[in-house]
Amino acid sequence: MAGNDTFEFTLDNFEQAALQAGHPVLVDFWAEWCPPCRALGPTIDQVATDFAGRATIGKLNVDEHKELAHRYGISTIPTMVLFSGGEEIARFVGVQSRDDLTRAIDEALSAQAA
Repeated sequence: MAGNDTFEFTLDNFEQAALQAGHPVLVDFWAEWCPPCRALGPTIDQVATDFAGRATIGKLNVDEHKELAHRYGISTIPTMVLFSGGEEIARFVGVQSRDDLTRAIDEALSAQAA
């Protein structure tokens, strides 16, 4: 259910792909049965394409990886968490615009470059 540039996070790859990455990482916590999550999917795919090679943008299915959803206190989906340097730096709950997500990732990239 992800676009070509959209990463699929799992329990097995989360630590390395999200927390040890040398660039900003946006994780979309979602589920197949969630209509707002499905509505947000194309936006996540567009943002992943926009930032290909500069940031990792991906999805984590909360039904398949409940332990990660619990670890990050995800009680409402969709929730997107932006990580930089292994730390959560922003959180978005509900359907978000491409512009809002892009702005947050751009800010994280700028902060990292400073």
